[in-house]
Order: sequence, then structure tokens, then C-alpha cells
Amino acid sequence: MIGPGSPLPYDARMSTPSTVPDMFRLDGKVAIVTGASSGLGVAFAQGLAEAGADVVLGARRVDRLADTAKLVEAAGRKALCVATDVARPEDCTNIVALAMEEFGHVDVLVNNAGIGTAVPATRESVEQFTNVIDVNLNGCYWMAQACGRVMGEGSSIINISSVLGITTAGLPQAAYAASKAGLNGLTRDLAQQWTGRKGIRVNSIAPGFFASEMTEQYPPGYLESQQGRIPAGRKGDPRELAAAVVFLASPAGGYVTGQTLAVDGGMTIT
Repeated sequence: MIGPGSPLPYDARMSTPSTVPDMFRLDGKVAIVTGASSGLGVAFAQGLAEAGADVVLGARRVDRLADTAKLVEAAGRKALCVATDVARPEDCTNIVALAMEEFGHVDVLVNNAGIGTAVPATRESVEQFTNVIDVNLNGCYWMAQACGRVMGEGSSIINISSVLGITTAGLPQAAYAASKAGLNGLTRDLAQQWTGRKGIRVNSIAPGFFASEMTEQYPPGYLESQQGRIPAGRKGDPRELAAAVVFLASPAGGYVTGQTLAVDGGMTIT
């Protein structure tokens, strides 16, 4: 029993931060962020760097990673850019190998790369559906698998899911919703396999509406039509989502594993 004034308990495998704010630090850690060329991936990379981590940046559009790298370096951390298509298992193995070669260890994975479609189910082609699954679900598995082989105790994998893996939002997004619901299941299973045996925590975050390339593709007026479903009454700020990533990546989230954290302004409770 922990009573008032009792010290916070820590697993013997963890170093003990001296204060609660210190628990959110990632000094000396190395994080891999996929889909880091734009949108939320940029916010994640910057937030992790501000918390003290060096960051390995992966994306298919490698030319756009230079801008993200500048943000990481402006926070005083090192950045490594790697062309990565997570739908290709060999690319996932490669980015992890290059991270190990450059830094010697990998402590955090943010599985952020993702694509979406909005095609009615009766018209969606095999290629359209499987492309989404290959990136959003299979790609997260290949990245987690590659990292799981080299990560040590105290490491953290964070899968970027979506509220559409939990609820619907008025658009035909069968492939996207299926991929994100599958990712939540994958998160639970990997946590069960790896937390006790390897000391690797695995969680997912389910964002609500945040500005991204995907939201730019929504029909005019769509976001406004969904506003009434959000008790907070607004879209999210990418920095709020980055803060949730830092929490799950850091010792502050050391007792959290196998969970899907909705960061959605309350959308999934309505």
C-alpha cells in the first residue's frame, strides 16, 4: 500500500528520476519516427528532441526530411534521415540497422507512417484496400519486429492509431478503420509478449482531429460538421499529441503498457 508521502515505486530496471518533471526527460535516448516528413511526424520528432532524444527520421519522401532534421538539431539533438517505406520489411530492417550503426541503441519507436482512403466499400479496389493495410498495419508490425530484436529493457513502442479504430466519423473509410482497429489489437498482443520478457512497453495513441495532410483531403465542411461530436469544441494542437508521445516514451509512462490512449477532445465518449 502506498500512502501519502510514500516514495513512488520504480522497477529496479529503471533509473530513478529525481523529480516528476525529470520523469519526462529522454536524455541519452534514441528514437525512430516513421512518417517524419510532414504533419504529425514532424511534431513527434521535434517533441522527442526537445525532451532530449536523438531522432532517426524515416519517410518515403526523404528529401523532405531535411526540414524535420533542422528542427531536431535546433533542439540540440542529432538527426539521421533514412529513406523508408514501411510496407517493405527490408526497409524497416535497414532503418533500424542504420540507427544501431550510428547510435548503438534504439530506445523508442513511434510508428507514425500512414495513409488513408475514403472510398465507398462497394467500389474500393483490392489494391486500394491492401495498400492501406500494408502501410498502416503491416508496416507497423515490420517496424516493431525490427526494433523488438534490438531494444533493451525500458524501451517503448508507440503506435499511432486513430479514433477511427474505435468509432466512425461519417466518411467511408473501411480500409483505414480496419487498419487502425487492427493496430490496437497488435499493440495489446506485443505488449503481452514483450513487456514482461523484454522490458519493452507497447502502447498506441488514437488521435482525434489534428491538422495533417490527411485532414487536408477531407471534403469541404467535413471537419466543421464533426465539431459537435467533440466536447472540447476544437481540433487538437499537434503539440498536445507530441506531449502524449513523450509521456509514453519516457519513464513517466513506465507503468503503462498495452493501452490505446485516445487524444481526441472527448470525441470517443460521445
